[in-house]
Amino acid sequence: MSLAQRRILLGVSGGIAAYKSCELVRRLRDLDAEVRVVMTEGATHFVSPTTFQALSGQDVRVSLWDAQAEAAMGHIELARWAERIVVAPASADLLARLAHGLADDLLTTLCLASAAPLYLAPAMNQQMWAHPSVQANVDTLRQRGAHLLGPAVGDQACGDVGSGRMLEPHELRDALLASFGNGVLAGLNVLISAGPTYEDIDPVRFIGNRSSGRMGFAAAAAAAAAGATVTLVAGPVSLATPSGITRRIDVRSAAQMHAAVLEAAAQADIYIGAAAVGDYRPQDVSATKLKKHDGASLTLRLSENPDILASLSAQIAHPFLVGFAAETHDVASYAQGKLQHKGLDMIAANQVGSGLGFEAADNALTLYWADGAVELPRAAKPELARQLIAHVAERYRATRR
Repeated sequence: MSLAQRRILLGVSGGIAAYKSCELVRRLRDLDAEVRVVMTEGATHFVSPTTFQALSGQDVRVSLWDAQAEAAMGHIELARWAERIVVAPASADLLARLAHGLADDLLTTLCLASAAPLYLAPAMNQQMWAHPSVQANVDTLRQRGAHLLGPAVGDQACGDVGSGRMLEPHELRDALLASFGNGVLAGLNVLISAGPTYEDIDPVRFIGNRSSGRMGFAAAAAAAAAGATVTLVAGPVSLATPSGITRRIDVRSAAQMHAAVLEAAAQADIYIGAAAVGDYRPQDVSATKLKKHDGASLTLRLSENPDILASLSAQIAHPFLVGFAAETHDVASYAQGKLQHKGLDMIAANQVGSGLGFEAADNALTLYWADGAVELPRAAKPELARQLIAHVAERYRATRR
C-alpha cells in the first residue's frame, strides 16, 4: 500500500492528543506521502513545531501573519497544494470555528480556502464531546461534506473513560489511504453484524450474553478504512459509530437482526457475522413484570432463533460469508464443523473466558477456510480487525477470480 506523492496537509490544534500526530506524520511518510504541517498557536504548547519539521522534512506554519510566507500568498499556495486536509487533533474550539465559517488563524483560513476534502479527528473530554453544542457543530460540518474520523471510546488524559479519544495514528493513516481508493476493499459493499442480542422475558428482564460489540465495531472500522462501503447492524451496545460507516442499523433481538441482515445482504459483497446472536428466545413474553412467589420455581420455555448465516448460505446468490465461533473449549473442531455445516467461506474462531474475547480490549483469532488456516495472535481488537479484514479481502479476491 502506498501514498506515494500524495499531498496531505496536517492541521494540529491545541490538545494533549497532539503528540499522536507526530506518529501520524511518520506513518504517512513511511507510505511516501508528502506531508506539510500547520499548527494553531495552542498546539505549540503541546508539541514544538521543530518536532513536526524534523518528521515531515518541511517547514511548519503557525501564523497567518508570516511576512515572508505571505509575500507570495503562502496560505493560498498551501490551500491549492493539498489533496487532503486532515486535522488531528480537532479540538472542540476548532470544530466550533469551522462550523461557523470563521477564518481567524492560518488553519481555519486554509480549510475555507481549499477545495481539498476535509477530514477531522476530534479529541476532547467525553463530557465535552457529548455536549449538544459540540454535536450540533459536528452535524453542521458533516452536512457540509467534512469527514469525521472518530472519536474512539477509551481512557482519556483527564482520567475519564468514554467517547472523545482521538483515533490512533494507524487508523487515521488507513482512512486517508482508503480515501484515495487504494484500500483492499475499495469498491465493495461490506455488511457487518456486531454486539449481543437481547430476548425479552418481561418488560424489565431479558436473556442476553456478554458480547461488548468491540470486535465487530473494530471490523467495521477496518473495513471502512480499507475502502469498503460499510453497513453495520448493531445489537444493544453503548459504542459510537466508527468513522466511515455509511449506514448503521440498531436492533435488539435475534429476529430483528436476522431481518435487518437479510434485507441488507441483497446489496452486500461480503457479510461478516461478528455478532453474538442468541440461540434461543422465550416462547411467551409477559406484558407485565413477573413476580417472585416464595418457594416457587420459574420455568421458561424457549424456542430456537433463526440462524442468520444458515439463511444466507441457503440462498442461491449470497455474499462472501464470514462467520465467528466463540467457544470455551474444542475451539478448532467446533469452528471447522460450523464452517462446513453452514457452508461458509471463512470462519474466525476465538476462545472466550479468562480475559479473552467478551468484555476484553484484546482478542486472538484463528481463521479457517476450506483449504487453509492462519493464526492471528493476541492483539488489541482494532489491530486484530485490520489483520482480519486483510485476510478476508485476500480470500474474497481469490474466490472471485
